[in-house]
Amino acid sequence: MLPTLDDIRAAAAAISGAAIRTPLVRLDATDDRLEARGLEIYLKLENLQPIGAFKIRGAANVMAHTPPADLARGVLTASAGNMAQGVAWQARQLGVPCTVICPDSAPETKIRAIEKLGARVLRVTYEEWWRAFAERSFPGIEGTFVHAFDDPWVMAGNGTIALEILEDLPEVDAILTPWGGGGLTCGVAVAVRELKPQCRVYAAEVAGAAPLAAALEAGSPQVIDYQPSFVDGIGSKTVFPQMLERARGLVAGSLVADVDAVAQALLLMLERNHTLAEGAGAAPVACALAGMAGTGKIVCVVSGGNIDLEEVVQLIAGK
Repeated sequence: MLPTLDDIRAAAAAISGAAIRTPLVRLDATDDRLEARGLEIYLKLENLQPIGAFKIRGAANVMAHTPPADLARGVLTASAGNMAQGVAWQARQLGVPCTVICPDSAPETKIRAIEKLGARVLRVTYEEWWRAFAERSFPGIEGTFVHAFDDPWVMAGNGTIALEILEDLPEVDAILTPWGGGGLTCGVAVAVRELKPQCRVYAAEVAGAAPLAAALEAGSPQVIDYQPSFVDGIGSKTVFPQMLERARGLVAGSLVADVDAVAQALLLMLERNHTLAEGAGAAPVACALAGMAGTGKIVCVVSGGNIDLEEVVQLIAGK
């Protein structure tokens, strides 16, 4: 089930006290001759949200639609970092307990941020973490499960990003969103389909961790040879079948950037726009710079900025 445009508009009101309206700015890369290539690239700065990522939108919307008696029992999520922070942030605001199931590979920066918000973190194997996604629960833990992407209220919250983009740049030709689980891409695409169907919506992935591209090519979910990198906010071994079905009818395709191109896009934003993005947030920019989304006015959703500063130092050193 997908959210409706009315659901997305209602979400904009429901999350107004939690998420901020983020700015849309033009990528300052004029000496890279983008205009000569017919490209205008804009950045939707979700890294400026209170938790440093767009996930607060979906988390706040789910919890706004959860009965108070259920919330009082606590909330539970499975996340590598950003959704966990979104749920933990909103749980703290509401004064309810929060438990996060985290893969043992999650960056320490994100773990510390989750714990700082008062959530209890349970670190488990990747397989246990993935199973929590599929089963929407974890043995021995009570509470309302907040899914990171496969939930119409989450997608509706994420879709509010599209409402803001279309208000700020009505002439947008394409929107690029990082593909993690698909909740961001699908939520944005639903709003765009209803309000400006001629605007193309693309998923952005990174090479070695691009299950959507493989699934779209094969026509069914595929298990890929997942290669971890500093781009930890997106990428997995496969896609949820239901998310693939939703994406098929909504997106213009999946664009895949190599890891080095994502690193260069991250550094370009840092140097030119003084904007720090995590790898996932830089992936759409890498794809746009490579011309994968075509020409015209291209909006890249900079999904988050939660990256370990030591990682940034290493990227700068390797430039």
